[in-house]
Amino acid sequence: MKDNKYIAAFFDRQFLKFCGVGVINTLVGSGVMYALYNLAHCGYWFSSAMNYVVGSVVSYFLNKHFTFRSATRSWREVLRFAVNIAACWFAAYVLALPLAQAIFDMLSDTARDNIAMLFGMVIFTGLNYLGQRFFAFKYSDQAAQDERTAEVDAYYAERKRLAKEKEERVKARRAERKAEKKAARENKAKGEK
Repeated sequence: MKDNKYIAAFFDRQFLKFCGVGVINTLVGSGVMYALYNLAHCGYWFSSAMNYVVGSVVSYFLNKHFTFRSATRSWREVLRFAVNIAACWFAAYVLALPLAQAIFDMLSDTARDNIAMLFGMVIFTGLNYLGQRFFAFKYSDQAAQDERTAEVDAYYAERKRLAKEKEERVKARRAERKAEKKAARENKAKGEK
């Protein structure tokens, strides 16, 4: 199967950093959400919204400085981030609640709501990565984009070099086996004379 440059460019170090940051803000936000819903007895919508308010503050600073290394200092970036979070939250939870209610209709409302919040987190994460990478923190200068292109090109050059080395080793081993077989046939022929 031929390597797909676009898939490799998408699932890169930034993606891994985003996942690491996501673990941190998910633990913080989820703790807030489930505590509000199950301990403080707040409603589904308020609890899930507070998850994303608290988690988003953590996410903004970690993703801005660590994941996407954005040097931009503008309210437009903050606004794009907030719009992205709001759109992802709305889409995720509008989809998650009816999905959980349809699949788990035999469970209690509390159990279904907890499952819906989990579904919403999964949907939100995928949408949020796309939004942050390609909308909120998109490359602000050509140098950063050139650096990323160089990383992807270097990756594929190394893959190509390793494949060529492997092919050369396979050819050398085949030549060795062929020579060994020829020598064995010649020895056998000499022995029969």
